[in-house]
Amino acid sequence: MPPLISIVIDNYNYAAYLAQSIDSALAQTYPLVEVIVVDDASTDGSRQIIERYGHRVVSVLQPVNRGQGAAFNAGFLATRGDIIMFLDADDWLYPQAAARVAASWQPGQSKTHFRLDLVNASGEHIDIHPAPEVRLDQGDVVPFLLDFGRYETVVTSGNAFARAALEGNLPMPEEAFRIAADGYLATVVPFHGPVVCIEDCLGAYRVHGRNAFALTLSSDDVCARTRRFLAHDAHKDRALKAKASAAGVRLCGTPQLKDPLHLELRLASLRLDPGGHPYRGDSRARLALRGILASRRARLSWLRRGVLAAWFLAVGFLPQRAAAAAIHWKLQPSSRPAGIQRQMNRLRRLLN
Repeated sequence: MPPLISIVIDNYNYAAYLAQSIDSALAQTYPLVEVIVVDDASTDGSRQIIERYGHRVVSVLQPVNRGQGAAFNAGFLATRGDIIMFLDADDWLYPQAAARVAASWQPGQSKTHFRLDLVNASGEHIDIHPAPEVRLDQGDVVPFLLDFGRYETVVTSGNAFARAALEGNLPMPEEAFRIAADGYLATVVPFHGPVVCIEDCLGAYRVHGRNAFALTLSSDDVCARTRRFLAHDAHKDRALKAKASAAGVRLCGTPQLKDPLHLELRLASLRLDPGGHPYRGDSRARLALRGILASRRARLSWLRRGVLAAWFLAVGFLPQRAAAAAIHWKLQPSSRPAGIQRQMNRLRRLLN
């Protein structure tokens, strides 16, 4: 029998985008879909929008704002599906998304992930997420988690999870994952089976001024975002260690110290604000050298590995002002000089 797919939309004060997200879930060509909308105590008229849909959606109205992790927990309790898709309320799915997920589904798998079109606040196409030159991982990704603490996957709206895998991991720790709750699921769910990859874009991922991946950030925001992501990495590391222990899998050391993305955040944090850096034993030289070694091991093209290693070298050893500029150019694209951006665009074309 074909699987029932539950689409859980989590919303907090995204009234401007919510109707498009709900409409996209209701417009799926796959016939066996239920739509659950979790509102996390919005104050912007979101609940009035949800009411307009009546019995076409299952509404879960949180009495107080508790964050994304709590919204995922509450939404999952309202589902009946064999496959669960979590959709952020500022994103949307293309009509064939659920059908493609159902067609790709294999017995015993833990999740399917697929690419998304990256769009701006008004829905105009910017890029693809993840970038086309980044290979999404598939199959048994647990070795990557044990080695690096992560694998190549997609943000919330590009994932579909097996109910059995979620039942083994939810409810998630709500306070630790008030934001970026997908990071918890991406870390623990693969212990329940292989990952299936769909290379096509099956939805749109919107970046705007109010989400974690804003297109423009002030200098203070860059540092604050770096610290926020480091705290999130720490929560994921604890979840990974607990899951590995429960599964009887040995985890040696701290895998994130071999992950270029984590080391990038850590070095940026240390250079931008040494006094507030959360890891007291770090030194810029040691982090830079770790980053260079991690870049060499990264599963990227040789050209991308070289560029990443050069960035670690520059940020680790250049004077403060030059290092800060390199950090901002990488983490805050709008700060890049036009000439630097042109060179990066040429490099991107070569990589593609």
